[in-house]
Amino acid sequence: MTPPRIDVRQRRARVGVRHLLAPSLHVDSVEAVADALIAVHATDPATVFLSIAARLRTPGHEQVERALYDEVTLHRLLAMRRTMFVVPADLAPLVFGSTGVTIAARERAKLVTYLGDGAGWDARRIADVQDQVLDALRARGEATAVQLGQDVPALCEQVVVSPGKSYEAKQNVSSRVIRMLACDGLIRRARPRGSWISSQFRWTPSSPWPLMPIADAQAELARRWLACYGPATVADLKWWTGWSLTATRKALTGMEEVALDEGTGYVVPGDAAPVAEPEPWVALLPSLDSTTMGWRDRDWYLSPAHVPRLFDTMGNAGPTVWCDGRVVGAWTQRADGEIVWSLLEDVGSEAEALIAREAATLAGWIGAVRVQPRFRSPLERELSR
Repeated sequence: MTPPRIDVRQRRARVGVRHLLAPSLHVDSVEAVADALIAVHATDPATVFLSIAARLRTPGHEQVERALYDEVTLHRLLAMRRTMFVVPADLAPLVFGSTGVTIAARERAKLVTYLGDGAGWDARRIADVQDQVLDALRARGEATAVQLGQDVPALCEQVVVSPGKSYEAKQNVSSRVIRMLACDGLIRRARPRGSWISSQFRWTPSSPWPLMPIADAQAELARRWLACYGPATVADLKWWTGWSLTATRKALTGMEEVALDEGTGYVVPGDAAPVAEPEPWVALLPSLDSTTMGWRDRDWYLSPAHVPRLFDTMGNAGPTVWCDGRVVGAWTQRADGEIVWSLLEDVGSEAEALIAREAATLAGWIGAVRVQPRFRSPLERELSR
C-alpha cells in the first residue's frame, strides 16, 4: 500500500497549529507551551522566556519564573544532544529515562577522569564531596556555587585545563561537581541572582526522577515527539534526540509511514490526515527556539540560502522571523531597547504589519531588560549595530 503523502504546505500548517504560533492557538499556560514543544531550549536562559512568551496570549516573564522557581511545574535538565532543556514536570522522568540517564553516566565517567588527572580525586573522593555539598544545601535551603565553596572547601580546589597550551587556565572543580549533581537529579537550579535573563543560578536540593526502562522511555518519547513535530524522518528524530540509529529505528516501531519530499517520514498512527490551516501568522522566535531547531532536514521551512545569515558556524540558530510556517528573516533588540528586523523574503505588506505589531508587543513586555543572544547569527549582529 502506498503511504499517504504530506506536502510542505501541510507541514507548515502543522507548525502553526501544534507549536501554538498562530494567534488563535496561543494559550494562557506556560506548562501548555512546554508540553506542546516537549522540550524548550535552555542553553541561553533568555530563550526559555522568549520561546514561551511567543506562544502566550498575554506574554511576560513572571509566569515563567513562577513555573520554574516557585511551583516547579517546569524542570531544567541536561538531555537530548547533551543540551540543556526545560520540560514539563510530568515529562521530566520520560526525558531523563530516554536520554538523561545515559548522558549522566557519560558525564560521571568524564568527571572521574577530569578530577583524577587534574586533582588526584578518585570516585570515592568525588562521592564524599558531593555528599558534603548536599548536606550544605539542605542546611541552607538554597545557595550559589560561591556559598557552597565556603561550606565545602574542596570545591575551591583547582584543576589546570589544557596544560602547556597558550590558553591554559585554572578552574575550580565546583562547576563540574555541581553539574554532576544536577545531571543526577539530586539538585536543581533555583531563582538566579539578578533578572530573569541571568545565569547566576542558586541551587537547591531535589529528588531524582524514577527510572524507566530505556527502550520503553525512548519509544514513548518518540511517540510524544512525533505528535508535536511529525511528520519527521528517521534522521530528524536521531538528530533531535542524539540517539544511535539503531535506538532511533527501534523507537519508531509501530509508527505510521508517510511520504515526504525528502523520502519516508513518520507520524503517530492515525495522524496522516490533513489539519486545518490556521489564519495568517508571524512570530519572532529567539535563538535556539525549539521550532527553529526542531528538525535536521529544514528545507521545507528554511531556505538553504538563508542559513549562512541566520545560523552561526556551529549550527546554532539566531533569532528568527517566521511567516506562515517558514523562516523569512531575523530580529534583534538594540541597546536602546528597539526591536528591529530584516526580511530575506518578500512577505507582503499585511505580514509586515503583523511583524511590526509582534515587535511592539515584544518590546512592551521585555521593558527595560536588554536581551542579547548567546548564539549570534551574522544577520542578528548586523541588525544590532
